[in-house]
This record gives sequence, C-alpha cells and structure tokens, in this order.
Amino acid sequence: MTETTLAGKTILMSGGSRGIGLAIALRAARDGANIALLAKTDTPHPKLEGTIHTAAEQIRAAGGQALPVVGDVREDDDIAAAVMKTRGEFGGIDIVINNASVIDLSGSAELTAKKYDLMQDVNVRGTFMLSRAALPMLADAANPHILSLSPPLNASARWLGAHTAYTMAKYGMTMATLGMAAEFASAGIAANTLWPETTIATAAVQYSLGGERMMRASRTPEVYADAAYEVLRKPAREYTGRTLIVEQVLRDAGVTDFSRYAAVPGTPDAELFPDIFLD
Repeated sequence: MTETTLAGKTILMSGGSRGIGLAIALRAARDGANIALLAKTDTPHPKLEGTIHTAAEQIRAAGGQALPVVGDVREDDDIAAAVMKTRGEFGGIDIVINNASVIDLSGSAELTAKKYDLMQDVNVRGTFMLSRAALPMLADAANPHILSLSPPLNASARWLGAHTAYTMAKYGMTMATLGMAAEFASAGIAANTLWPETTIATAAVQYSLGGERMMRASRTPEVYADAAYEVLRKPAREYTGRTLIVEQVLRDAGVTDFSRYAAVPGTPDAELFPDIFLD
C-alpha cells in the first residue's frame, strides 16, 4: 500500500545544494521529512547558485529537518561520517537518493583522464558506496528505498557512441542500482532509477548541454521532484528493480497536464527538448 506522506522519513542524499536534488528535498520537506545532504558546497560557487547551508535553510523553511554534512561522495570516510551523523541526528535512514553526478559530453579522444575518473568516481562508485554504507539502516526501515537519478540502459549506438565516457558513468549508476535491487529484494529494500523525458532546467543543462536556449525548452526540477515523491511512497517490496521515467510515473499517478512544469510558462510540450538516452 502506498504511504500517504513522507512525514518523519529520513533521507540521505548525495549533493542536493541546488537543482533537481534540492527540489526533491524540498518536496519531501513539505511533508515534514528529515533530509541529510552530503555535498562539497560549503562556500558559494562563482557560477552556481546555492550551498549546502542555503539548501538546509530552504529545507527547514519548507517544513523539514535538515542536516548538512560537508563532504565528498568520492571519499569513503566522508560517506561513513554522513551515514553515522544521519543516524545520530535522526535515528536511522529510510531513503538514499543518489543525486550527485558529473557530466562531460566530450568525445573519447578529447576527454581528459582526470574527467573520466571524476565521472566514474562520483557517478558509479559514489552511488555504489553510499547505497552500500546505508544498507544496515535501510534494512531496519519500514519502507526503505534507494533512488538513483540515472537513465534506463539503452544499448543503441546513438547513445553508446555519442559521449562514451558519460554514457558509461550514467549506465554504471543504473547497473549498481538494479544490482542492489536484485541482491536485497529479500530484505525488502527497493532500488529504482528515475530519468526524465525532457531536459530539466538546471545548471548542468545550462553549462553542459545548450545554454539559455535549452533552458527555455526544458521542464523545471519540480517535475522530477513530484515523480520522486510518488516513487518514494510506493511499497518497497513490490516496487523495485525498475528504470522509471519521470513523466510516466506522474501519468500513472493521474497527471495529464504537464504545462505547469514548463520552465517558460505556456511552452507547448512539443517544443520541449528531449533528454538524452531515451529513443
């Protein structure tokens, strides 16, 4: 049976200082959820809005409890500290959200080794290690969920060859998640992925994909947040091992009008830019 709200649930999220992660946190906060953020953004970035501390303030203002943990999902000690601090502050962990991700769409010949390693370390290793570290507490939760913001596996040459290293990193997130779904199904721990049909108006889209033109042809992070909210209230034992699409989750929940999610009000759905990895 789908849970009514996320009130009292504790979420541990990687990243979350801005964009999609923050939108998901704020949606949960409106129910009175507890949100622990593991992120590096201790001080303002010259180009990017928000820090882990401003995110915590917004979460509290929305009605939730916040625990900002300054750290790097690439560092095992930081992951362990985040898990222990979350348990110490809130008594356990109900949900892990693998939100932290690095994007670089460079071709294989142009990509630096440093950026390749960064994408693998944050996207794949970070997803695996943060989820694994929280498993003992998830096993004790009433309706435990792991949710990774990554795409369905699509072996089309269109995506495999478009930006090989980034594709590997995002598919790695999905494989780690689906693997844990199978491995821990008997423990009742759900693990799913979630990905949008259209681009989302975030800094990653603005700076890595297409600038202001693509921002105007995108949906807001709230569409992702509302879909995540639906997923995280599902019964964990029944709703796991799925590569979910944001808009389909919302359609299944009865949403028929997506106009309120357009970054530019009034933009028809047909004029929105399709996200990558979906044919």
